[in-house]
Amino acid sequence: MTATHASPKPLLIELLTEELPPKALNKLGLAFAEGLRKVLDENHLLADGCEVTDFATPRRLAVTFSAVLNQAPDQAYTERLMPAKIGLTDTGELTPALTRKLASKGWEHLRATDLVRESDGKQDYLYAHGTAAGALLAVGLQQALDYALTHLPIPKVMRYQLADGVSSVRFVRPAHGLVALWGEQVVDVQALGLQSGNSTQGHRFMSKGAIQIHSADTYQQQLLDAQVIASFNTRRQLIAQQLHEQAQALGATIGDDAEVSALLDEVTALVEHPTVYLGEFEEEFLQVPPECLILTMRLNQKYFPLFQPDTGTLTHRFLIVSNMRVDDPVHIIEGNQRVVRPRLADAQFFYETDRKIPLADRVADLANSVYHNKLGSQLQRAERVRHTARYLANQLKANVQHADRAAYLAKADLGSNMVGEFPELQGVIGAYYAQADGEADDVVLALKNQYRVRLDTPITDATLTAALLFIADRAETLVGIWGIGLIPTGERDPFGLRRAALGIISALEQLAAGGYLAVTDNSTLTLPGLLAAAASQFPDGTLDDNTLSGVTDFIYERLRNQLQNEFDRNVVDAVLALQPAIHQVHSRIQACLRFAQMPEAASLAAANKRISNVLKKADAVPDQVNPDLLTEPAEQHLAQVIADLKPQAMQQMASGDFTASLATLAHAKDAVDGFFNDVMIMVEDEAVRNNRLALLNDLHHVMNQVADISRLA
Repeated sequence: MTATHASPKPLLIELLTEELPPKALNKLGLAFAEGLRKVLDENHLLADGCEVTDFATPRRLAVTFSAVLNQAPDQAYTERLMPAKIGLTDTGELTPALTRKLASKGWEHLRATDLVRESDGKQDYLYAHGTAAGALLAVGLQQALDYALTHLPIPKVMRYQLADGVSSVRFVRPAHGLVALWGEQVVDVQALGLQSGNSTQGHRFMSKGAIQIHSADTYQQQLLDAQVIASFNTRRQLIAQQLHEQAQALGATIGDDAEVSALLDEVTALVEHPTVYLGEFEEEFLQVPPECLILTMRLNQKYFPLFQPDTGTLTHRFLIVSNMRVDDPVHIIEGNQRVVRPRLADAQFFYETDRKIPLADRVADLANSVYHNKLGSQLQRAERVRHTARYLANQLKANVQHADRAAYLAKADLGSNMVGEFPELQGVIGAYYAQADGEADDVVLALKNQYRVRLDTPITDATLTAALLFIADRAETLVGIWGIGLIPTGERDPFGLRRAALGIISALEQLAAGGYLAVTDNSTLTLPGLLAAAASQFPDGTLDDNTLSGVTDFIYERLRNQLQNEFDRNVVDAVLALQPAIHQVHSRIQACLRFAQMPEAASLAAANKRISNVLKKADAVPDQVNPDLLTEPAEQHLAQVIADLKPQAMQQMASGDFTASLATLAHAKDAVDGFFNDVMIMVEDEAVRNNRLALLNDLHHVMNQVADISRLA
C-alpha cells in the first residue's frame, strides 16, 4: 500500500485456527473485535460512521470494519520536554540534554525559537508544538493485532511450535492463517508467526481447498459459498429456528430453562454450517430418572432432549445439531443413536444397582468420606446439620422428626453409583431413592432442593422441611469453613461461602413471606441463635474465637451489597448498622425512606450524629436521668418530650410499624434543636454533666430503634 489519504475502504482481519474452545468462542470473538477497534480508533484510522462486525466460528476469529483510512489525518501534538532552566543555556541556546531529547524523538530540526515556554505555577517548562503525520494503516493494524491478541479472555493458553521447527508461540489454539485486506489490498502485518495474505479455508468437510478472499466486502458471502456461516449470532438464530420447527412438528418442546440457552451457545460454537436432525432411543430408558438422561444427552452429547409441552415429561426423542448437511442423514442419525445408547444403558444400570440398597443404609458409609481434614467426615458433618435442623424446627414449631430425617439422609447419595457418574445430580438422585423407599413427601422435597442457590418463593407447609435443611446446611458450612480460617478473599471463594450467605438471607426472607416470621418477631429465629446452634456441634478448639461475629458481619455485608443495588446507600447503611433481624430489613428500609422525606429528618439526623459523637467521648454514662438535676428549661422540655413520645414510639416499634415510630420521633425536632442551642453539655459540675449525658443517651436509644439515624445525615 503506497497511496496515502485515500478514500476509506472496508477492512477485514481473520485469524484461522484449529478448533477453538466452544464455551469461550463467543467471548473470544467479541473481545478480538473490540481490541482491534479500540487501537484502530486510538490511531484515528476509523472513518466516521464505521461499522464493526464480528465473526466467530469453531476455526476462526474475524472482524470487518466498513470504513477504514489507509492513513490517519495529520495530528496536532503538544509535548512537555523539560524545565527551561535545564533545557536552555543562559544565552538561550539548547543544552546538550535538550538536544539529545529532541534527537530521540526525531525532532533534530527544532531550534530554541521553535519551542514554547509555559509555567506550571512553580517553574517554566519547554513545550514542543507541531503537527505529526497520521498513522499508516499497516502500522496501526499491527499495533491493534498485537493488542487484541494479548487481551483475549483465553481460558487456557497453550504453547506450540512454528513451521520453522525452532520458534514457538503461545495462544489458545494453533493458528494457521492470517487474512488482512483493506478493500482488495493485503495489509502487511504479522501475528503468531504468520504473515498476512488473502487465503483462508471453508467448511472442513463440505468445502475443498483454499479460498482466495477477493475483498473485505465479499468475505461473508465467499465463506457462505464455502458452507461456512461466519456470524456467531446468525448461526445461533438458525439453530434455534430449526430446533423450534422440528420440535413443533413433533408436538414437543426443547424446554426453556437456562441449560437450553447455554447448550445453544455451545453447539453454535461447535458447527460452521448447522443442520438439525431427529434421533431417538428405546422407551425403556425412560424408567430411569429423567434428570440423568437429560444430563447425559445435554452435557456429554450436546443433544436437545424433547419434552411433552403440557406436562414437561421427557420423551424418547432428541434433536442433533450436526455440522454436516446431507441429502440422506441416516448414517449421521444412526451414528449418534449408537453413541448415546451405551450412556443411557450405563445410567439405567447404575440406577437399578443403587436401588438394591435403601438410601438410609448408605448413611453409615459417609464415615469413610472426608468432608475436610479439619472438620471430619461427611457423617460428622451430617450429624452437625441434623442438630441445627432440629433447632430450627423447634424454633418454628415445624415437624422435628421430618427435619431430622431430611438432614440424616441429605448426603447419603454421595456414595451412590449415579452420583459417582453424574455428580451434578447430588440431592436429586437422593430424592428419587428416598421417594422409592417411602420417605415422607416433605423429606423427599428437602433432599431434592438442598443444593439450590437461593429460595425465591414464600415458604409453605409443604416446603418448610426443605427450607430448614437448606438453612441448616449453609449455616454449618459458613461456621465450619470460616472457623478454620478459609475466609473468602478477593474473587476466591472455593467453598461458596458468599453463595451460602445469600442462600440464608433468601431463606429467612421467604420464611417471613410465608408467614413463619412476623415483622414484629425478634426472637423466634435469629441469625445469632442460628449460628450459635451450628457452632455448638464442633469440637472445642476447632473454630476460631471470632467465628460467630465474623460470619455474622459477613452475612450482613452480603445483604448490604445486595440491597445497595436497589436502595439508597445511606439508608441501607443506617438500617444494617443495627444488624436487625434479616426478615425486618426491607420494612425498616421503607420506613427510613419515608422518614428521609420528612422536613424534620435532616435536623434529627444531624443531631443524632452529634449525640453519637458526644457519647463516644464520654467515659461513663448513667443509666437513669435524675429529674432534679434538670435545671435548664430546654433540657426540662426535652426530657418531657422524650417521656411523652417514647412509649408511643416503642409501642409502634414493637407492633412492626417502623414508619409510624420514626414519624412519632420527628415531633422531637424542636426540643432537640432547643437543647443544643441553649444547653451546654460538658459543664464543670460532674453530676449535671453526667445527667445531661444520660438524657442524650435516652434520646439516642429511642431514636435508633429502627435504624442508626445519624447515617442519614
